[in-house]
Amino acid sequence: MPDPEYAIERSHLLPQLAQNKRFGAIQHEADADSLISTHVSKEEQLLATTSVGERLPYNDYTTIDWLHDLVKDSFRSRSIHAQRGIRGVLASNFESGQGWIAAALIGVLTACVAFCVDVAEATVSDWKLGYCTSNILSNREKCCIERHPSGTSKANLGEACSKWHMWAEDYWKAFGIFVGFALAFGVVSSSFTMLTKSTLPSAAPGHGDKQHALLNEGRDQGVVGKSMYLAAGSGIPEIRTILSGFVIPHFLDLKVLIIKAIGAVFAVATGMCLGKEGPFVHIATCVAYLVGMLFPKYKENGRKMRELLSAGCSAGLSVAFGAPIGGVLFSYEEISTYFPRKVLWRAFLCSLFAAMVLRALNPTGTGKLVLFETNYGVSYSPIHYLIFIVLGVAGGLFGGVFCKANFWWSKTFRRYAIINRYPVFEVFLVVLVTCLLQYPNPMTRASGDVIIKNLLVDCRATKNSWVCRQETKDNNPKYIGWLVYGTLVKLVLTIITFGCKVPSGIIIPALDAGAFFGRLIGQWITTISPGIFAMVGAAAFLAGVSRMTISLCVIMFELTGELEYIVPHMIAILVAKWVADALEKDGVYDLAQSVLGHPFLDPDHALNLVQRQQELVQRLIPPKKTMQDITVDVPKDNKVSKSILDDKLEKLMERGLMDAGLVLVQNGMLQGYLAEGELDFGLNTLGKHWDSTSRIRLLGEAEDGELDLSKFVDRTPLTICAQAPMEYLLEMFAKLGLRYICVVEEGSGKLVGVIIKKRLVVWLENLKH
Repeated sequence: MPDPEYAIERSHLLPQLAQNKRFGAIQHEADADSLISTHVSKEEQLLATTSVGERLPYNDYTTIDWLHDLVKDSFRSRSIHAQRGIRGVLASNFESGQGWIAAALIGVLTACVAFCVDVAEATVSDWKLGYCTSNILSNREKCCIERHPSGTSKANLGEACSKWHMWAEDYWKAFGIFVGFALAFGVVSSSFTMLTKSTLPSAAPGHGDKQHALLNEGRDQGVVGKSMYLAAGSGIPEIRTILSGFVIPHFLDLKVLIIKAIGAVFAVATGMCLGKEGPFVHIATCVAYLVGMLFPKYKENGRKMRELLSAGCSAGLSVAFGAPIGGVLFSYEEISTYFPRKVLWRAFLCSLFAAMVLRALNPTGTGKLVLFETNYGVSYSPIHYLIFIVLGVAGGLFGGVFCKANFWWSKTFRRYAIINRYPVFEVFLVVLVTCLLQYPNPMTRASGDVIIKNLLVDCRATKNSWVCRQETKDNNPKYIGWLVYGTLVKLVLTIITFGCKVPSGIIIPALDAGAFFGRLIGQWITTISPGIFAMVGAAAFLAGVSRMTISLCVIMFELTGELEYIVPHMIAILVAKWVADALEKDGVYDLAQSVLGHPFLDPDHALNLVQRQQELVQRLIPPKKTMQDITVDVPKDNKVSKSILDDKLEKLMERGLMDAGLVLVQNGMLQGYLAEGELDFGLNTLGKHWDSTSRIRLLGEAEDGELDLSKFVDRTPLTICAQAPMEYLLEMFAKLGLRYICVVEEGSGKLVGVIIKKRLVVWLENLKH
């Protein structure tokens, strides 16, 4: 018998080895199919046979493909409606109704979370002053409700209550205890927020492009990640980024929801100039995401999930202000970039269920949704329109100054090493400054929502509140001074507070400042209640900060129940927006997005920037070296060496953009696009058994034993001419929801470039500055 080690071509060993190799390749192919079925949903696998190609679940911090998800949902829907019999009818009915079921469930769960946060915050906040002897878990209002049935304002302005035990009667002792509790609450809130620290793949939008430019110059630089605290802030800028089509990993997880709720309780309890209304939007969106993960229709489709998230956002404002219609409009006007009619209807249902359940749970003890109910009983006259315009101008000035100052503060003070490294220390300092500035003023000592209640009071209906007693005095300069002081302090403190690493919102502080200024103006207008000007001023100041218009007007009349004052609100809100836009084009959420560095594409703002330029699409074509790195010239046999693709993948990863990819060409003509995530999966997961000399199929029909990546190739990429106006490119990205677009040469149709969404976003960001 011949020695196998010395086999020759005519020996029987080589055919045996060839056969073993063939069986091994088939086994590897079977393993690859098994891996695909594990990582790719059934709906995606159906797309493998089409020219669209299948996709893996989206990577962290990448762009979703709206068009691909649209086709994927169509495949899923057709497969369900194709079923016959009773089972098919039931499946079709559930398919049609699960969006409504999910929306209602989101509303119910959001209201339950909001109830817990509201009750806990009211109790913890009052612990700075004392505690209830009959029930330590009761806040002061509920503790004293039998003695003072009319009044939150009385309970928070120092009046006696037999069941409420003050920590100290001496002013300085009470002040020291107040500060101590506030500092402890701030440290607790910020420490919880630190638990949600996360590192994202790139340091800024387009960071990979900038880094790649350095590599082209011969200076090597590693990929740098940026850190963020997922539970910090209001969450609204991040939610806008997510709804525009980007993926922020773990931002909507259950852990973040719990920490956001706990952190919001202690953050608001400190007395800092922040509110829990912004965090409620984040909490509601987390609930929407977690509910959506229970339904395959939403779990496996980024486009459908974002429809559900948009509906969920409305529940956040609904429970925050008891404003269900305002919540729907807020989601439409301020949050969402994609809001079709079916999302509007489901948001309406979601907001309705949230309001119904919250009213039944009754966290305020009033049994009403209206938080700041007023009944002024008098109407305004045409001459008062001038006062409303003045309030609008003041609100616009406040908003413009605040946006500029807060942006400057974020870019300067928070860049100091000690502040950047120890966010809890910044919160400690801000709480200390807040206590020192707010405690001396009896009108700013309470939490933000209580301040608004006190300032909106109608002294014709009640004389018992501290505000009304001051206004009954003739010539009370001290009271006027407190109003001026309150307005200025709220401006300064809100500037330094917004952006701290605690859950926080901007809505309540802006309303507080506007109410102070409006009440101040009302001291010289004796014909109608000063509370009316406080109400309109609150709306004007918030409009100046956030640039909200229609949704804010509706929220204000839902907040107060004053339907008659819609016109004054409209006047003040529009004037405030115009004045604020003249000072600073971007609102607070837009500037927060710039500070955070998230790749958000705002179609309206972007179009205004592009129209000032006379640029063509060729302006954004990547450098020649970059195009060489991401272009694969596919031979006629449609197969490429694995070593070539490994090298291309390594260069893609060096760029750090996560959602780039390779363009496939033959004779200069575009044949398809293979995204980085699918390429990585194909080479390092499916192709781990193939050596670097193996040839991988990228186009055409696969044969037995081949590593086939053609099923991941998008063979229908959209293209645009290099000489097209930049407005064409912007509209295609904004309206179609593209991840990338291929650029072809005028006349020949040959590929000359690829533009991904992040590259467009970073170019637009540079235009702003």
